[in-house]
Amino acid sequence: MIKIQPVSEVALMVYLGEQIEISLTHKIVQLTNYLEARYAGALVELIPSYCSLMVQYHPRRVDYETLVQGIRAWELLDEPSNVSGKELQLPVYYHPEVAPDLEPVAKRYSLSIEQVIEYHCLQQYTVCAIGFAPGFAFLASVSPKIATPRHDEPRLVIPAGSVGIADQQTAVYPSRSPGGWQIIGNCPQRVFDPGSSPMSPFEVGDTVKFKPIDRAEFVALGGEICPSWK
Repeated sequence: MIKIQPVSEVALMVYLGEQIEISLTHKIVQLTNYLEARYAGALVELIPSYCSLMVQYHPRRVDYETLVQGIRAWELLDEPSNVSGKELQLPVYYHPEVAPDLEPVAKRYSLSIEQVIEYHCLQQYTVCAIGFAPGFAFLASVSPKIATPRHDEPRLVIPAGSVGIADQQTAVYPSRSPGGWQIIGNCPQRVFDPGSSPMSPFEVGDTVKFKPIDRAEFVALGGEICPSWK
């Protein structure tokens, strides 16, 4: 049974599981759609994560007990959890000049760089959550053949577009920021633009595949070689 807990006088948290599972992401998307349809106008925001959904609401339009009853009613529906989102393809330049962790990840598993790229591009990833930074999409799941823990000490600067791995997760850094993920490539395509609508191409439940490109195409698409890493 899912767990529901109050977070504040205007928010509650729904826990649907305890570990990363794609089927769980589909259930969370399904619950999100259900609540949006049933309580339209009474909700402030729905924030999905890997295993949970935070529900923020207008207390004058709906109360905690009513939402709990609605969520329990949805739970009894027991509908199929498959959800079809958009299918996105992102170009990635995989090379040590933009990816300082590409060679170390290959050596860690006694693989060639080409094999690391192949394993990373072979998977179709599901957007399980969005957060950390605007447009930062947490994608699962990376092949166990290249799944690598994040660095113990984060780097001070990660260039925008950097493609990283952290255990089972992979992601594209939408903007320049600190970060501790293993950087294995760079995507020249912007994945967050505050001047566009929508600002990010990602929604929870979408799927993403990465396509390897060469240096010339990377530069032609606006990619920049990072001269140094801190």
